[in-house]
Amino acid sequence: MKNQFKLALCQMKVIDNKDSNIKNALSMIRTAGLNKSDLVILPEMFNCPYANDKFREYAEEKKNSKTLKSISKAARSLSLYIIAGSIPELDGDKLYNSSFIFNRNGEIIGYHRKMHLFDIDIPGKISFKESETLSAGNQITLIDTELCKIGVAICYDIRFPELSRLMALKGAELIVIPGAFNMTTGPAHWETLIRGRAIDNQLYVAAASPARNEKLSYVAYGNSLVADPWGDVLARASEKEEVIYADIKLSMIKEIREKLPVLNSRREDIYSLIKK
Repeated sequence: MKNQFKLALCQMKVIDNKDSNIKNALSMIRTAGLNKSDLVILPEMFNCPYANDKFREYAEEKKNSKTLKSISKAARSLSLYIIAGSIPELDGDKLYNSSFIFNRNGEIIGYHRKMHLFDIDIPGKISFKESETLSAGNQITLIDTELCKIGVAICYDIRFPELSRLMALKGAELIVIPGAFNMTTGPAHWETLIRGRAIDNQLYVAAASPARNEKLSYVAYGNSLVADPWGDVLARASEKEEVIYADIKLSMIKEIREKLPVLNSRREDIYSLIKK
């Protein structure tokens, strides 16, 4: 396992055209590869506009997915780990918001189905109910790689600190969050939540958003961000399309936890957190 590696967040502009979105994702992955990234992360719903009336239209089955085959080929040809943001995944008659993780050989080594569905109603601001079309996943996703152990969650999942804590207790050193916060929740909570989860668990958090596209019905906030175990921001995107990079130094996790032993100071004689 390396002590240090380089990750890239691809903040791509998603449009209402699957082929164009895939082509754009591949171009950004190639750019990240040429810049010697070890791990490349795409945003939530990178092949599809974030809209209930688009999810089924764009949905693909894992075993016969044009999108996933393209990402697999890129991972293999560039020898990269890729966390493929998320896509609408069709499994039987159910739809999921799913992230697929590829190794350097282009093999799928894990996947995460969004556990907490984004059902909100902020009067005068935004109303959205993923549960109208999507089903919830039920697994905590941790992936062992030569880089480190990686936890994967999607967007709204970050608001539930129990999930991130369980990942940390099970050995995660990096939590990856493909997410598409909007223009109401993004300015209010995006950075705070990312830095908060990093501080809570003394690990790295990397969150990849789509770039802002005012032409879509749901406008993403952008501002993809990487926070270190102290809560400092290592890299931040604007609202525009771009690739940002961060060096992940695993020794920092140990250093921070030794200086400020939060995880060891938990009062398990009074409270505990278990996976059912």
